[in-house]
Amino acid sequence: MPPLKTAVRADGSVAFGGRFSISFQRTLRVPEGTAAGRLPPGLGALPVMAVDDYAHRVPAAWRERGGVFVPLHPREALWLGFEAPSWHPHAVQVGVGGVNALTGGPWSPSLGPGPQDYLVCPPQLWLDGIRTAAGEVRQLVAAPLGRGYTVEAQVTGGERFGGMQLVVYPPRPGRFPDEPPHAEPDPRPSGGMLGGPPTVAFAAGPAEMGIAAGGRIAQKVYPDPHGADTWDTSAATALWVHLLNAEQFQAVTGRPPPPSPVSARTYTEHGFPWFELMDEGDEDLGASELDRVRPLSELEREAGEGEGEEPFDIPDGQVVRLHRGNGGDGQRS
Repeated sequence: MPPLKTAVRADGSVAFGGRFSISFQRTLRVPEGTAAGRLPPGLGALPVMAVDDYAHRVPAAWRERGGVFVPLHPREALWLGFEAPSWHPHAVQVGVGGVNALTGGPWSPSLGPGPQDYLVCPPQLWLDGIRTAAGEVRQLVAAPLGRGYTVEAQVTGGERFGGMQLVVYPPRPGRFPDEPPHAEPDPRPSGGMLGGPPTVAFAAGPAEMGIAAGGRIAQKVYPDPHGADTWDTSAATALWVHLLNAEQFQAVTGRPPPPSPVSARTYTEHGFPWFELMDEGDEDLGASELDRVRPLSELEREAGEGEGEEPFDIPDGQVVRLHRGNGGDGQRS
C-alpha cells in the first residue's frame, strides 16, 4: 500500500471538500459474547489533530504518511459518523490496519471489480465496526500494536500499519445536483487547522494503536444504490488516521486527553438512551471474510489481561428508534 497523502485539516470532523465530512465519535464499549445488540450512543466527537501541525513530536512513520491523529484509551470504542447531503452523496472506503473493514481483503485506495468494498453516504449514516455477518458488525475498539489483538494482526499475521485508512470518492460531474434543491446554503464546515505548536516532546512508550474487534452490534451495510461507475476515482481524497494512546496525547499536543469513558452498564443503569435504526426493509451486503476475527476480550483472557464486562439487558424504554428522517444528521446522543 502506498503512503497516503494528507488530504484535509481537521477541527472536530474531517471535511472532504464542502459536501462530505467524517467524525470520530466517542462511545460505549458494547459487552462481548452476546447476540448483536443496540447502537451505542455518540458521546461527543474525539479530538482530531493534523500530523503536519505536530511533525516534530510524532513518530517518523506518521510524518511519512501524513494525515491526522485521534487519541483513544486502550480498549476504548469509537464509531464513524458520515455527513453528506441527500442530493449529493459520496462513497467512502474504510481500512483498519490495511484491511478493508467491509470485506476483510487488502485495503486498496481504488474501486475495482468484485464485492462492494465501500460505503455510500447517504444512505449509510454510521459505521460502528467491521462487517462480520448479515446485519451485524463487530465494534471498533482500540488496542496497542505488538500483541496480536488487532484485526490487522489476525488477518495478515503482522502489524505494519495500525490506525485507520479512509478514501472518499465524490460523484462524477453531472451525476447529482451541484446546489441544494432550494438553493439553501450548505452549513457543512469546510475544515481548518486545529491546534498550535506543541510545548513538550513525544514521551517514550507504546503510543501507536490499531483497531481490534469488539462486541456485536446490529447494523446493516447498504448496497450501493447508484452503481460503482457513479464515483469519480480521479478525484478521490485519501487520509491516514493514526490512533494515539490517550496517555501520550498531552505529551504531543500540550492538551489534556479526553477522559476515560464510562462503562456501558453504568451508562444504562442511569437511564440513558441506546438506539435502533428502523431499516427492516433495506438490503444489506451480508457476511464477509471478517466473520473469523476474534474479539478483543477473548484474546485478552487467553493472555491473562483485561476484564471483559458481563452482558446485561437494556430496558426497551431506553431504546430510541430512529428513522432515516430523524437519524439523517448522523447524531446519536
